[in-house]
Amino acid sequence: MTMTMDVREAAKEPVLRVRTAEPDDAQEVLDIYRHYVENTAVTFECIAPTLDEMRGRIEKALERYPYLVAERDGRIVGFASAGPFKTRHAYDWSVETTVYVSAAERGAGVGAALYEALEEALQQMGVLNLYACVACPDVEDEYLTDASFRFHERRGFSKIGEFRHCGNKFGRWYSMTWMGKTIGSHEPDPAPIRPFAA
Repeated sequence: MTMTMDVREAAKEPVLRVRTAEPDDAQEVLDIYRHYVENTAVTFECIAPTLDEMRGRIEKALERYPYLVAERDGRIVGFASAGPFKTRHAYDWSVETTVYVSAAERGAGVGAALYEALEEALQQMGVLNLYACVACPDVEDEYLTDASFRFHERRGFSKIGEFRHCGNKFGRWYSMTWMGKTIGSHEPDPAPIRPFAA
């Protein structure tokens, strides 16, 4: 399964295009992600992955799950992916989702377009439960705000639980909130998940 979707904004061009990522997108994806690793507590990763590691992450994800990028003017401005919530078979219908948007494109609808396409792909696969692990501050600071939590709420996610002060970055303690969303009905014998690559 490959995915391409053009999102035309009402009053302005150019078109935002969402498509399936390719391993050769690794550098642009890494450039976006590196900002969050080095300058924010949005991710608890403290050292940015290498280019080879990022390429490997994309390749590994695409073996079974969607990994999408958003392009504007031929430039990648965001990415979203899904991965296993847990690796045991009984969890097959649940995934963990993630989304990152170029700092210059935040608030321009990129994250919403990526999540819309991601959810559509996951529904087609037969996935039922989406989970997001969102970093949250006790008090907003220069490294972390509640923007990711609010974004997921707008997408229909609800708070499930919280790990208090579980991560330390930039000499400060941050909490992690699990959020969840159901995108299908839970039948007693669900059909097996269809891999995204199929």
